[in-house]
Amino acid sequence: MSRHVVLGAGPTGRAVATLLARQNVPVRQITRGGGGVDHPSVERVAADASDVGRLTELVRGAEVLINCAMPPYDRWITDAPPLAAALLTAAERTGARYVMLGNLYGYGEVHRPMTEDLPMAPVSAKGRVRARMWLDALDSHRAGRARVTEVRAAAFLGAGALSTFTLGIAPQVLAGRVATYPGRLDVPHSWSYVGDVAATLVAAAHDDRSWGRAWHAPAATATAGELAERFAKLTDAPAPRLERLDRSALASLAVSTPVLGELIEMLYATEHPHLLASTETRRTLGLTPTDLDTALLDTAHGLDG
Repeated sequence: MSRHVVLGAGPTGRAVATLLARQNVPVRQITRGGGGVDHPSVERVAADASDVGRLTELVRGAEVLINCAMPPYDRWITDAPPLAAALLTAAERTGARYVMLGNLYGYGEVHRPMTEDLPMAPVSAKGRVRARMWLDALDSHRAGRARVTEVRAAAFLGAGALSTFTLGIAPQVLAGRVATYPGRLDVPHSWSYVGDVAATLVAAAHDDRSWGRAWHAPAATATAGELAERFAKLTDAPAPRLERLDRSALASLAVSTPVLGELIEMLYATEHPHLLASTETRRTLGLTPTDLDTALLDTAHGLDG
């Protein structure tokens, strides 16, 4: 199988590169610092992916380009558009099939389980960035300039994953401290395990039915409170002490920690049920969610390590 290019070496990027390497697929993993998976099948390259000339050079000859990278959360608005434009241009120039890792922000506020056929209807600045990334890629696909697909995931679980649970709840529960959550603790949400997201990205890259549409990574459902209780029992941690961060609390905390202010516009997703349906992924790609206990134990392992 021809080389695959994986952009990013966060938890999902590493999981994708590892999965491909285990399938004997040669991988070129691109990050700013040259980090990534230590495996004979993985070539790690340091490069600025927003440099479209350099990125095109690195993607040329590859069968698939999988993007798992995004700028820091508080720089999405400024840094994500040029990165997205460079990736799409590289796919157009090289003919590499382009698989994007996305999330649910582009759907906006939805009061039923989200399915892949929902239109983009963002209600936040970050959601508009995400929606534009996909719509630009879809326009390119429909015009015949590129072949694209997007895998959308819910809030992440797993070793090294970054989410409201892995940052604000899991470490504090393990340490016996008060845990905080920006939203209601008693409404159901979907949670995506990093390993399942990686498996969906790879499956989508290798299925001819993938192109020109989106897929949803398999996800489990639980309230943040239920997730915290389950996590504590699995890790023999003290019973969780949980504190809800509402809009005013986040605004106050953002004075000293500005990134917390970025969560305010996303409260619609944590104050109300936020559910991801992945029926099409199960039916077509044959993927189902990893057991929630396994995902939580892997999350704990990442914090211990």
